[in-house]
Amino acid sequence: MSAQPPSKQFAPPVARSAGAVFAPIQREFDRLFDQLGAGWSNLTDFNVTPRMDVRDTADGLEITVEVPGVAQDDLKVTIEDNVLTVSGEKKSETEKTEKDYRVSERVYGAFSRSVSLPSSVDADKVAATMDNGVLKLVAPKNGKAEAKTISIKSAK
Repeated sequence: MSAQPPSKQFAPPVARSAGAVFAPIQREFDRLFDQLGAGWSNLTDFNVTPRMDVRDTADGLEITVEVPGVAQDDLKVTIEDNVLTVSGEKKSETEKTEKDYRVSERVYGAFSRSVSLPSSVDADKVAATMDNGVLKLVAPKNGKAEAKTISIKSAK
């Protein structure tokens, strides 16, 4: 039996991969850039994608789309293959002048929001109105589609 003297290494063995060594640094960079990215949305109050609410009532669907600052002529509502799409373009220009400075901002952006219509909706009778930056769509039900429960039988 021979005894081996303890190893005298000046550097620890590189048993781990480079990915494992740099993983903590990579996590810190990811965290830093995530925080920076979240801050950009706070620099502007402009959001191109409008908010959409869909309510299913006894008479049909009521869809409201918030489009403040968008002119009625800049909106388009289409239905194709039972998919209702609201699209348009928002144009925003602001100018602020006070004492010794002037701020002028212009923001433009196209948007599109879609929702699938159930077969119980009569697409030919969808009506749209707009008031104070809110587009309201009413999609009445046609009464043809009814919910049905299908019983499951054993395959054997």
